[in-house]
Amino acid sequence: MNPLFTPVSIGRNTLPNRLIMAPMTRSRADDDGVQHDLAITYYKQRAGAGLIITEGVSPAPMGKGYVRMPGIHNDAQEAAWAKVADAVHANGGRIFLQLMHTGRISHPSMLPGGVAPLAPSAIKPAGQSWTDAGLQDFVTPRELSTAEIAGVVEHYREATRRAISAGFDGVELHGASGYLPEQFLSTGTNRRQDGYGGSVANRARFVLEVLEAMTDEAGSDRVGLKISPEMNFNDITDEAPQETYTYLVDQLRGLGLAYLHVALFNTTVDYHALLRPRFDGSYLIGGGLDQTKAKELITAGKADATVFGSAFLANPDLPERLLKGAALNSPDKATFYTAGAKGYTDYPMLHAED
Repeated sequence: MNPLFTPVSIGRNTLPNRLIMAPMTRSRADDDGVQHDLAITYYKQRAGAGLIITEGVSPAPMGKGYVRMPGIHNDAQEAAWAKVADAVHANGGRIFLQLMHTGRISHPSMLPGGVAPLAPSAIKPAGQSWTDAGLQDFVTPRELSTAEIAGVVEHYREATRRAISAGFDGVELHGASGYLPEQFLSTGTNRRQDGYGGSVANRARFVLEVLEAMTDEAGSDRVGLKISPEMNFNDITDEAPQETYTYLVDQLRGLGLAYLHVALFNTTVDYHALLRPRFDGSYLIGGGLDQTKAKELITAGKADATVFGSAFLANPDLPERLLKGAALNSPDKATFYTAGAKGYTDYPMLHAED
């Protein structure tokens, strides 16, 4: 028996297979962060995944960091996402919504009133942001006050409430890729002198407070966390990442989270060996997997489920293709973040859609 096609419990959800669709930015929402009906088709096509994790969704207007990034902080956005969740469920799937606050990885042109992005410290990231006017250099963000941090935590709480109201099976906190939670975690982006900076315990405080707010709203068994140690995306650095992440994962014990999602890229450290024994829930591995590697991870007990990214993007029916040994479509990178159906809902499937 193929171990990828055995059921597994992830929090309160029982998945029919261990193939998870990774959260992937697609930039198909409108300028107000409302998903178009194309998103209904896109996610419905992929309902054969054991679990879908949506693209990153902004929990607040100040969380937006990409052109056409969807949100879930007003009624119109929630209503659009409810149609997506309903369509996935109608096709037998399960779907978590990923909450992604980009923090300093944004640009004033995308934010209310053209203000500076928010961050734990006023440290300008290297690199550029893709805006409606093309690529523009990142700017120096504004440091959040201690009082303001509580408000950001509440935005995550309210967004979680909206996600559950919209019918999602759970929510994932995006704690990777150089966005706001990782900005608090990492020494290169957090130079605070208050209770949210300095020691690893202080730097982890924001992530843990956000998780507490999310679990209060959804129940801990409907909340997951994604991390990616040493990915170093979006100019994120940390002086002692092994210490940072072992501390963080140690604090997760006893919380009853649905899962810990760990994606590794470009690191020589085996963080899975380091972190999996520390976590007392379901452990999801992602990052450059193919079917052979995924089967090995499940068989060896190194993961409870495996996360696939661009393979799911290009193959809406990826589980069926893997089960049957069918050829895979290649992803069209030129259409990853463009508007419209091309490269989004038009990848061929083994069987014609109804």
